[in-house]
Amino acid sequence: MTDKEALAHTYAAELTAMARDVVDVNRYYVLGTAHADGQPRVSPVYFTHHEYRAFYWVSSPDSQHSRNLAADPRVNAVVFDSSVPSPQTRAVYLTGRAAEVPEADLPVEIGRAFAREDTGGARAFSLEELSGEGDLRLYRLDVETAEVHARGGDPEWGMGIDTRLPVTL
Repeated sequence: MTDKEALAHTYAAELTAMARDVVDVNRYYVLGTAHADGQPRVSPVYFTHHEYRAFYWVSSPDSQHSRNLAADPRVNAVVFDSSVPSPQTRAVYLTGRAAEVPEADLPVEIGRAFAREDTGGARAFSLEELSGEGDLRLYRLDVETAEVHARGGDPEWGMGIDTRLPVTL
């Protein structure tokens, strides 16, 4: 077991609690996709989530990040709390696959995407708005791995330099 894995195991409950808090109190993440030529593309995206494993957003299928996802579903995203001073940095890194939710799955997925009451003012979109001739679609990121930002000088899990520690959401 590596030092990072041992540290993550020792502090698993605290790291999970911190990660969930970061996800719950922030409304945007930076979504990283790749252009067809491999060049990175990042986009700020307003998100909701279901049980910290499925992250949803609404977007136009014509947006660049949506077109990138249609060609390559691999993504990275980072949720970070920009409201705190630098020494209190908190962030959650997500890696997974993302895609437009198929129209046949929309009734169930819309219910999950907009079930939470604390979505920071996000409104629930209707099936009609997210299908057919509607301009928008529902997208879902399925998280495969998650990590938290561990500040190098953190008194509990700092390792001298900033690093990422694996966490189970």
